[in-house]
Order: sequence, then C-alpha cells, then structure tokens
Amino acid sequence: MTLFYRIILLTGLLSLSGCAWLSTTPEDPTADWSASRLHSAGRDAMRSGNYETAIDYFEKLQARYPFGRYAQQAQLDIAYSHYRAGEADQAIAAADRFIRTYPRHPVVDYAYYLRGLANYSRDVGILGRLLPSDPSRTDSQAAQQAFNDFAELVQIFPDSRYAEDAHQRMIFLRNSLAEYEINVARFYLERKSYVAAVNRSRYVLENYQTTPAAEDALGIMAEAYHHLALHDLAQDSYQVLERNYPESDYLVRLKAVFRGEPAPPIQANRNLLGRIYNLL
Repeated sequence: MTLFYRIILLTGLLSLSGCAWLSTTPEDPTADWSASRLHSAGRDAMRSGNYETAIDYFEKLQARYPFGRYAQQAQLDIAYSHYRAGEADQAIAAADRFIRTYPRHPVVDYAYYLRGLANYSRDVGILGRLLPSDPSRTDSQAAQQAFNDFAELVQIFPDSRYAEDAHQRMIFLRNSLAEYEINVARFYLERKSYVAAVNRSRYVLENYQTTPAAEDALGIMAEAYHHLALHDLAQDSYQVLERNYPESDYLVRLKAVFRGEPAPPIQANRNLLGRIYNLL
C-alpha cells in the first residue's frame, strides 16, 4: 500500500473515531428505573422544592410508561411543579392536557383548580395589578381568567373539596377587578379626562355593584359630572352615594368640589389592604 493510500485510510479512521467520540453521551442513571421509582424520585424532588428535577423525572415516567396510574399522576405533578416554580404558562398547559386526556378522572377537579391557581399567581400578583404607575395600561386579563377558571370549577364540581376555596378566591378576584377599574377611573379623573372617568365608574356600577368599589365609583362619577357641567347628574350621583354610604369620605370632598373650594384628597386604595387576605 502506498503512502498516499495509507494517509487516506488513517484520516478516515480518525474521522470515524472522532464522530463516535463526539456522539458519546453520559449514560442516563434512570434508564432501567421502574415507573414506581421514577414517580417516587419525582415526588421527593418536588417535596424538596427541586421542581425542575421533579419535572424531569415525571416527563421520563410519562415517556417510558405512558399508560397506568403513575403516568396520569405524573401529568398533574408536572402541572403542580410548574406552578410552584412560577411557570404559569407551562402549568396551565399541563393542566389543560390532563383535562383533555382524562376528563372523567376522579381528581380532574384538581386540574381545574390548579389552572385557576396558575392564573391567580401570574406576574407580580394582584397587588401589582392594583397599584400600577399607569393603571390605564395595566392588563387585568390574568385576574379575569383566574376568576373564570374558578367559576368553571365551582359550576362543574360544586361538591369538590376545592370548591369553597375557589369560591373565596372568586370573591377576592371580583373585588380586585372592580378595584382595578376604580384605579383607572381615578387616573382619568386626575388627568381631567372626565368622560373616560364616568365611563369607567359606570362600568363598575353595572358589573360590580355589590363590591366595595361601588362607593368609589359613585364619588368619582359625581365629581366627573360636575366638571362636565352636568350638574343634575352630579347631584343624582351624590344623593345615591349619600343614601348608601353616609360616612363616605367622598361626601366631604364633593361638597368642596361643588362649592369650587380646594377639595381634600381621597387616598387611593385606602381600604385595599383591609380587603385583601393571603390566598396564595
């Protein structure tokens, strides 16, 4: 064999050995684990707060053992682990997959509940949506979706062990959504966008009249109508406010506004902390 062919042969062998070396991957230590062992390891990681590790175990379980109770439970555990890791989108997607795949599962109500929790805890939480620097640009979609998720749970599974908690969260979310609208109405009022302030206040009275925010809506509406020179409507709003909230701070402010005098400020979200309790 000539030197030329020897070089070609040697180069080919080195190339093949190089490819083999590059394609070598560490052996998966879980390769021969049973479904039970993967499930147990995932649960241990989840209890320890190692949610990414837990998700890895549960996904391997589902891929290798797609049938049986462990695979079904793994889907819920994946959703919960994403939720606890602050990954709302992934948690919702996993919960939705469980609902679609196992619509008659004995604990499918938990998947609905978990989906609501994930939306409930989005972004920086409810306070982040209620106390924005510019509330007109804040999106309340996550809070509304969480409300819808919990409402669906309560409607479909009224006897669920999660129904009462879901109902309490709905009350809180409803109050929070109304408070959000009031923040926007106040934002417009302060910037002399009186028509927009009236429209936001009217929306609260039409959709959230049983919430604490109704008091704010009446006060803001009366003041906005006054600045629009719609004095009859301003008086009507004032009288409704006075009849339903005789101790309201808005009454003092409105009397000054109607007389053209400096008006005492109404502290934004003055009752908010008293209405909020930790459900996360």
